[in-house]
Amino acid sequence: MLLAGVGICRMPDLFLRLQTTAKASTLGVGLLLGAAAVALEDVSVTARALLGIAFIFAITPVATQLIARAAFRAGIPLWEHTGQNDLEEQRPRGAPREPHLGQRETD
Repeated sequence: MLLAGVGICRMPDLFLRLQTTAKASTLGVGLLLGAAAVALEDVSVTARALLGIAFIFAITPVATQLIARAAFRAGIPLWEHTGQNDLEEQRPRGAPREPHLGQRETD
């Protein structure tokens, strides 16, 4: 969970921040639920913790992908050192082009 917080501060753009926080928080919440299941030693708590872990591991990547896709379509700029943009051709017509940091868009 600490790594998720550090990732928010250290990463240069929204997309890298999303990736960092999704991975770190998913692992952190999964480990916390696993620790609760082991510590409480109850079948009911263990079943709920395992279901919670499965839910978090299934939903977090999907939610992160949807947020990133919406941000991309809204024209949030990529990091200036991003080497490849595979989704540029999928940008809808009329959507703002990706502006570079420190430059104004001329349309």
